Amino acid sequence: MNRVVITGMGAITPVGNDTKTFWNNLKQGVCGIDRITRFDASGMRAHVAAEVKDFDPQRVLDKASAYKTDLFVQYALCAADEAMCDSGLAGQIDPDRFGVYVGSGVGGINTLCDNDRALLQKGARFVNPLFVPKMIINIAAGQIAIKYGAHGNALCMSTACATGSTTIGEAYRAIKDGYLTAAIAGGSEAAVNPLTLAGFVNCMALSQAEDPNAACLPFDRRRGGFVLGEGAAVLILEDYEHARARGAEIYAEIVGYGATCDAYHVTSPGPGGVYTGKAITQALEGVDYDCATLYVNAHGTGTQLNDVAETQAFCVAFGEGAKQLHISSTKSMTGHMLGAAGAAEAIAAVLALRDGIVPPTIHLDEPDEECTLDYTPNEARALPIETAISTSLGFGGHNACLAFQKVKA
Repeated sequence: MNRVVITGMGAITPVGNDTKTFWNNLKQGVCGIDRITRFDASGMRAHVAAEVKDFDPQRVLDKASAYKTDLFVQYALCAADEAMCDSGLAGQIDPDRFGVYVGSGVGGINTLCDNDRALLQKGARFVNPLFVPKMIINIAAGQIAIKYGAHGNALCMSTACATGSTTIGEAYRAIKDGYLTAAIAGGSEAAVNPLTLAGFVNCMALSQAEDPNAACLPFDRRRGGFVLGEGAAVLILEDYEHARARGAEIYAEIVGYGATCDAYHVTSPGPGGVYTGKAITQALEGVDYDCATLYVNAHGTGTQLNDVAETQAFCVAFGEGAKQLHISSTKSMTGHMLGAAGAAEAIAAVLALRDGIVPPTIHLDEPDEECTLDYTPNEARALPIETAISTSLGFGGHNACLAFQKVKA
């Protein structure tokens, strides 16, 4: 079995369009949630979202290429560009041993909505000939593979809100088991539009708060649903010996991955957090860790059921040790980036491990009586973090957990 390390990271998020800005703003408790500007939401029941700000696809794509790609692909390509530049991997990897694992929750839904409107209002001849290759959910992975000449697996996985963690975990397994030497892994989402907003609010999942600072409240008794976010996050995963041989900077080692399914309900988490807990246990199997020095980047959506079930899952996995954990939900700042969330939160977990800083759960002022653990309210903390995990839960009952540690010789 091969050891797998992280050698590059890239991020496009509601709190920063590069990894450094993203991390600095998380540490400072900057809220990326505000009134929706992407469209007129005045006639809708939800009015806030966590939008990506000041995004310029032409930092990576020329104008013609940007026209040919959906926004979720643009986000993915820009995050991948930063991650590849950060890693220095280009030209240092056998293309046949280089893979891409980049997923999305809903793919090119903006392209879908635009072309549906053209069909209904103008007729079939006005559907864009690029409609299908802009919209299909696998196209971010395909475009990234084309750009970097990655001839190994180029896979798109979609496990709803667990997608970003699933892609990283499956890429980790491919390298660990010797099928690949390196992979570009992560998730991307650009779904801040009227259709997505209406769908989530009508299924009672979305916060309808008017105040952006009171909209996303993980583990707080006032919570009323998640806030729609967007963006992309990409990590470069690499065989440890290959990374060391080329003198790469290594952020952390992936030491475990767990994946389970509640097999219970299409939207609600399973009772008691049992199978989320099992995913955590799987990720930490064989890992030497201490709960007192373990950081958990929680899924922490701010929905009534998720936060209680996830708290129960931590108790399932860690028993009494759960009280010693250092937990936070960075969704309190980024909103819910859907298929990109797990990858963005993996980056946050890795940087918390590197810097010994636990980012806060902002606006946590009235803790829920059923959420009794330490969720790092409002202020970041400097702590000697030795292990970090990131948990993700998705509609359909998908659970995923990634575990990270500093590299040991």
